[in-house]
Amino acid sequence: MKTIYRIAKTELNTMFYSPVAWVVLVIFSIQSSWKFFGTIERFEKAQKIGQSMDNLSQIVFSGFSGLYTEMQNYLYLYVPLLTMGLVSREINSGSIKLLLSSPIRIKDIVLGKYLAIAAYCLLFIAILGLQVAIAYFSIENLDLKFAISGLIGLYLLVCTYAAIGLFMSCLTSYQVVAAISTLVVLAGLNFIGKLWQDVEIVKDITYFLSIAGRANEMLEGLIISKDVFYFVLVSSLFIVLSIYKLQTGRDAQTVSKRVLKYTLLIAAVLSLGYITSRAPLTFYHDMTRNKDNTLTKSSLDVVDKIEGPVKITTYVNLLDINYYMAMPYSQNSDIASFAKYTRFLPQIEMEYIYYYDTSTNEALYAQNPGLNDKQLAEKMVESQDMKLKKLYAPTEIKKIIDLGPEQNRVVRTVEYNGKKTFLRMFDDLFKVPFEKEISASLKRLVSNPVKIVFATGNMERSIEKNGDKNYKTGFNEITFRNSLINQGFDVASVDINAQNVPSETDILIIADPKTQLSQGAVDRITKYIDQGKNLMLLAEPETNSALAAITDKLGIGFTKQTLVQESETNSPDFLVTELQKKVDSTVIKLSKINNPIPFLGSSGITTTKETGFKITPLLKTNNQLVWESQTGITSISEDLKKQPSLKEIPLVAALTRNINGKTQKIIVAGDADFMGNAELSRGGSGTFQFVTDIFSWFSNYQFPIDTTRPQKTDKKITITSNQVFIDKILFIGIFPLLIILSGAFILIRRNRR
Repeated sequence: MKTIYRIAKTELNTMFYSPVAWVVLVIFSIQSSWKFFGTIERFEKAQKIGQSMDNLSQIVFSGFSGLYTEMQNYLYLYVPLLTMGLVSREINSGSIKLLLSSPIRIKDIVLGKYLAIAAYCLLFIAILGLQVAIAYFSIENLDLKFAISGLIGLYLLVCTYAAIGLFMSCLTSYQVVAAISTLVVLAGLNFIGKLWQDVEIVKDITYFLSIAGRANEMLEGLIISKDVFYFVLVSSLFIVLSIYKLQTGRDAQTVSKRVLKYTLLIAAVLSLGYITSRAPLTFYHDMTRNKDNTLTKSSLDVVDKIEGPVKITTYVNLLDINYYMAMPYSQNSDIASFAKYTRFLPQIEMEYIYYYDTSTNEALYAQNPGLNDKQLAEKMVESQDMKLKKLYAPTEIKKIIDLGPEQNRVVRTVEYNGKKTFLRMFDDLFKVPFEKEISASLKRLVSNPVKIVFATGNMERSIEKNGDKNYKTGFNEITFRNSLINQGFDVASVDINAQNVPSETDILIIADPKTQLSQGAVDRITKYIDQGKNLMLLAEPETNSALAAITDKLGIGFTKQTLVQESETNSPDFLVTELQKKVDSTVIKLSKINNPIPFLGSSGITTTKETGFKITPLLKTNNQLVWESQTGITSISEDLKKQPSLKEIPLVAALTRNINGKTQKIIVAGDADFMGNAELSRGGSGTFQFVTDIFSWFSNYQFPIDTTRPQKTDKKITITSNQVFIDKILFIGIFPLLIILSGAFILIRRNRR
């Protein structure tokens, strides 16, 4: 060990007797400081003009344009300049022969030189660490452990670069060639993860060898054992290769023996890498304050209930627009997207099945007129050189699973303990399911999903149609991630005039019947209410009399006409509503909703008699005057103003009572449009959150899964613009100047000696 230390010390002295080491240090210091203080300055200015900020620790250091992210992109340029002369300088000067003929072991030589470059790389981390220290005093409640995690990741990365550069320096006497060769190898390791990903035998090997993005998880605050092992194994591989290469100058070995030695080394590293990257042997440590890289408590509660094997099968229709997201070349990336779950459920097994069938991909059919589905699939396979083990025809896939109700889209099934549920792709920017959707699908397998049943038979709102007033978006749209069918609920319909309410119904919804309910329907609904089950009644001013038999039983009624208000910007029937802020949380929990919840054309809710229900208004009109009027007026006339006026009229109310040992929950609303497709799609509205809160209440807060996290506390810059300016002068001007002067002093002193 003493020999290694002496060699490292000598090598460090040699490095600092060269201008290159000082120049690289100066450039790194200026570049990192410019980025860091530029970011701090930008946020300080934004804070001055009142812009709100959040999660500053992550934004400043990681993310798309954070300090660590940007410096990671430049490290590979610095390292070859530092490593190019480690051994090639000895080869070029001939001193390598003296080293090889000395009693010093080659292993000590290589390890000493590597220790020297690793020690130099600590200076990079020290500079970044100094900026972390400044951030600690510049950002309120900086997540310090998160910042430290990024430093660890960058150091492991740069040490791996250094090991590669050391080996390349052993191959040539030309330093420039060694530097260029290092860049080529680093580029190859960045690119290799994309090679042969559609070849089953080698795709895991090339994916493991890829260095691209290996430090990203650590930069985001999550230390994963397989990434640490990767850096250690790759560094060890190139260090041992360096030892083997130098040994060829000392020991006479046959070609076959050398080949065998190199083969065994590479095989051992690949085997260890494969073993340590398996889910059951992977360990995690989340360094973030709020455990942002770990499943939320709600998801962990679901995961804890799963004990046996879980199988996720992805059905990929080559004719679907999202087919590329689960092709063989994307499988490793796709599997990695479930890492948060395989961390706790290493028994998850993933399978991919490929088929072709008629899809909703209109552009594909328009671009290939005259081709049938089979011809289109063959064209896709041929043009993209797809290597598929098996491609199922429509008749074959239907024997396995009927994906017609799923529109033959790319979709997954999740299976556990004999139960199966769908996990879908969505038509939004992200497409893939997030934690909320994945946890909801798993929870459906360990508990009973909540079943919503819509009454039909009286021209009620439809969950199958896309019109503005219908309900498909919020309840039954498989392509919309926030639709309740994707959040753990089952949705169905029943003709209430001809059929009984299914016994497994958890929530019965009667949405704006246009015709009078038959006596049979009234009897069935009455029986359902008497059983203590949950109900939702949605009415419109023109047709609310159709629900009179039901509302009378509940002791409530509706105003006879539409409620209207004066407004300079909106039509009279556009009501400005107020969410009740002092609702008893033991009755219902409502989120803090800052956006307005508009009601267009609504009845008010009145109490008619005592029936044993506790009535809790959830949404009212504001304290401005309200009148009853016929539908369709364009302004409030003077005659109407002379009519009796009201204030704070309930528009949505929750009715509760204890019956049969549980709480019965009923929602009554004077406007059926507020859950329609148009209102749920309205931008800047709080309606969707309000509806979500209602159904969360109906499900006893089991669905949708609550994946919200504690609010970030690192949201304030605590230094002034003058302080930032002084810091910039110190760290972009004076500090690099001190490095230059130190380097100049040492170099001049050496030359004089």
